[in-house]
Amino acid sequence: MASFFGHITTSATLGAAVGAFGVWQFNYDWGVVFLAAGLCAIGGMLPDLDSDSGIPVREMFGLAGVLVPLLLVGRLRRLDLTPEQILVIMAGAYLLVRYGLSEVFRRITVHRGMYHSVPAMLIAGLAVFLMHRPDGPIAGQELQKRFYFAAAVMIGFLSHLVLDELFAVDLMGVVPKLNQFAGSAVKLWSQSWPATLLTYAILCALGYMAWVSTGSPTLEQAWRQTITPLRK
Repeated sequence: MASFFGHITTSATLGAAVGAFGVWQFNYDWGVVFLAAGLCAIGGMLPDLDSDSGIPVREMFGLAGVLVPLLLVGRLRRLDLTPEQILVIMAGAYLLVRYGLSEVFRRITVHRGMYHSVPAMLIAGLAVFLMHRPDGPIAGQELQKRFYFAAAVMIGFLSHLVLDELFAVDLMGVVPKLNQFAGSAVKLWSQSWPATLLTYAILCALGYMAWVSTGSPTLEQAWRQTITPLRK
């Protein structure tokens, strides 16, 4: 298994590449670029939230507690709240993530469980996509920016999974061997079917919410648009 320092070094390097790509391809300003780079770096540490060690969990939920309220600023400003109300909600979001969500994770997750998986990576990306919403109407460029941030955190997350799989191969002998952790990082399901089903349920729910948030029709609207011409 790769070390915590190895994970953060790799994801931070990838974050720099993601930021450079944003400047080169999309001409983003420094705020967008540095946020995407930071999301990628943090994404590389996210799978350690199910770690049995207290240090990664404490540090990551501390960072998440700060990052989540910042990503919610755009949405809160759309609600015509006063600055004081926005501050109160942001403080509540910090406490909820830092202490409430961290305690839930500690109780329901196991190391190398479904949180170390490809569906969990997609959930992280969808969560960032849903949390960040610009102040104005969702135009093509703003939607592109949301995809950019979501991709950044997923790239960091995937780097963690891939590193864990690479370190599961023992290359010291003549013939490479797999250790007990092989196949436990980059996976689509776990041995626990309840955990697997819950993960995919969350993934589907967030995917649907992301679809609707882009202005696409809901399932009911899509059904009506499909069935109405058939009735004529």
